[in-house]
Amino acid sequence: MNKKEVVAIFKEKRALLEGHFELSSGLHSAKYLQAALVLQYPWLATRLCTYLAQFFMNKGVQVVISPALGGIVVGQKVAEALEARAIFAEKNKGKFILRRGFRINPEEKVLVVEDVITTGGSVKEIIKVVEESKGEVVGAGCLINRSCNKIAFMTKRLIKIQPKSLLSLKIKTHSQARCPLCKKEVSLIRPGSESIRQQK
Repeated sequence: MNKKEVVAIFKEKRALLEGHFELSSGLHSAKYLQAALVLQYPWLATRLCTYLAQFFMNKGVQVVISPALGGIVVGQKVAEALEARAIFAEKNKGKFILRRGFRINPEEKVLVVEDVITTGGSVKEIIKVVEESKGEVVGAGCLINRSCNKIAFMTKRLIKIQPKSLLSLKIKTHSQARCPLCKKEVSLIRPGSESIRQQK
């Protein structure tokens, strides 16, 4: 699989949407990647995530962790390819925590995965969850990196983690105050809303 194939899959499943979107980071964008529209097909999820897992085959990954809700399928499929445990963190009062009996043992080698990275905020928070459990972060990955590889994460061990992705896209984002679509009063769509479903 190459980058052209990844783009083709997202376009075929209408997972690259155009409009006026508010991302989970709070930033606004004229384009939105709805990875769930691709991941709803298990064979495509397996294919894409197995490809992503190849970047981490030599990392000795024991646990794959992802943020709920968007990263769960990616985490499960990547963990399957790596023969590792798959867990996820959930938001509680605005903070990611481990629930449902999930735990990370001290010194366990942990991979953090997400579906789409824009600012890297969720991944940064998940890394904090891992480190609070005294696990060792050995890498980070995502299907699509919207930051154009400009984001890196620093662990407590002062190890720089550059996320690996299947595809890096340059898609402009704006704060609400500087959003040209807001100034034009274009209707705002929040991911997962009825508005997005009607667009397909």
